[in-house]
Amino acid sequence: MLVREAMTSPVVTIPRTATVRQAIRVLHEHDITALPVVDGEGRLAGIVSEMDLLRGVFERDPRAFARPVATPATPSPRLVEEVMTREVETARPGTDVATLAETMMRTRIKSVPVLAESGIVGIVSRRDLIAILARGDARIRDDVLAAIDEYGPGGERWDVSVRDGTVELRGGADEPARRIAGILARTVPGVTHVSIQETTHGQA
Repeated sequence: MLVREAMTSPVVTIPRTATVRQAIRVLHEHDITALPVVDGEGRLAGIVSEMDLLRGVFERDPRAFARPVATPATPSPRLVEEVMTREVETARPGTDVATLAETMMRTRIKSVPVLAESGIVGIVSRRDLIAILARGDARIRDDVLAAIDEYGPGGERWDVSVRDGTVELRGGADEPARRIAGILARTVPGVTHVSIQETTHGQA
């Protein structure tokens, strides 16, 4: 499965000159956890997350303390460009989702912007990956059969079973046809593993 099949698009962005409060409202209104930050020409300049935006926003409430609370000497950050992360992990539409998922787990990054020649074309979040894995086995089976019927070699009949995202293909096709069927099955959202069992004529 490729990133372009998993990403959210179009992607919501925020200008680097926006205020922190504006960015917080955008996150809340769109129910998302991170925003790619763009410059005046729409190019990626950074990314800002919920954690970035919450840092230093709330002043301490004196009612929670026995002694008066000192006011911070420096004001809270006001612009997105002051709190954003400038070094951004990105992906391409043709990146393998498995590779991206490994990168996100290793780096603990929650959202990755997707870049193409035209600029930011999407974003992949942990929520997107979870949504893919949450697809039911029956729907995955239907999509695997549909993909093989549409793009696979004609005349081959496959018995497809799916359990917890693991697909098993059974059929009597030759090696090239089995390889193509396996590739097509792996492109279906929610598929985590594919195995192919060859059957001989006369087997049930």
